[in-house]
Amino acid sequence: MKEEGLYFFELFTGNLVKGIKVDKLYYQGRTKYQFIQIFHNQFLGKVLFLDNKIQSAQIDEYIYHESLVHPALFTHPSPKEVLVIGGGEGATLREVLRHDLVLKVTMVDIDEELVKLCQKYLPEWSDGAFSDQRTSLVFEDARLFVKETEKKFDVIISDLTEPIKEGPSVYLFTKEFFDKIFQALKEDGLFVLQAGSTDPFYHDFYISCAKTLEKVFPLVRPYWSFIFSFGLPWGFILASKKEDPLRLDDEDITQRAHKRKVKKLKFYHPPLHKSFFALPLYLVNNLKKGKVLTDKEHYIWKL
Repeated sequence: MKEEGLYFFELFTGNLVKGIKVDKLYYQGRTKYQFIQIFHNQFLGKVLFLDNKIQSAQIDEYIYHESLVHPALFTHPSPKEVLVIGGGEGATLREVLRHDLVLKVTMVDIDEELVKLCQKYLPEWSDGAFSDQRTSLVFEDARLFVKETEKKFDVIISDLTEPIKEGPSVYLFTKEFFDKIFQALKEDGLFVLQAGSTDPFYHDFYISCAKTLEKVFPLVRPYWSFIFSFGLPWGFILASKKEDPLRLDDEDITQRAHKRKVKKLKFYHPPLHKSFFALPLYLVNNLKKGKVLTDKEHYIWKL
């Protein structure tokens, strides 16, 4: 992709390619960790690609980020200390900070250059979250941070890229890492992660993440949401030490939203909460077939 007006072709698998017209190219280059492309498409608005895979689009990034953050934040009765892993655009941080009850959010991202580029070209995503006094930014390998931290968090949110060969996220979806996540949570803590596509053909990564988390957490609740710019149903998994998201009813969420002064949501609302967790039969049945991911037998997303 060298000139504006060309089409960028995203390879999902060897049999499926999606073309997106580039109306304006903002940035293209490689950091120490990944290849970054930021451009504008008249239909999608601003778009962020990492290692040739779409991460966010202006038209619907709120759907992805509200789906990732709020089921877990509302499930926890009193989230005060939150850890965000990845999330370079700052939108995950933005959604966490909507909860007035939250006192501190630590965001750990290995790629400082990516975060700075997102602040420069995609400021709408963070909407001031990086300058919020409750935000603490750490540029470090998330696995090392989680291993060495002495803090205990109420909620940990994983907003990472899929594990591609030689990518920065390969060992952040294994049982060994999830064990460390479990230890970094308080007694009633929750962990939520984005876990890739849940389409009928390519959902092996999703079901394997769920199977792996079941080896670590007593309660695992997979859920999904359709992300328009991805052109796919997308998977998330909530893993909990104690709190069950399915115990919340509409009134519980309404009261918590009022108490925490959560405002300006555009996608998540009380009646949507439980529907997230209603999965189609092909996923329900195939969740039993997932593989436990380990450092030795990790997952590589095959393009």
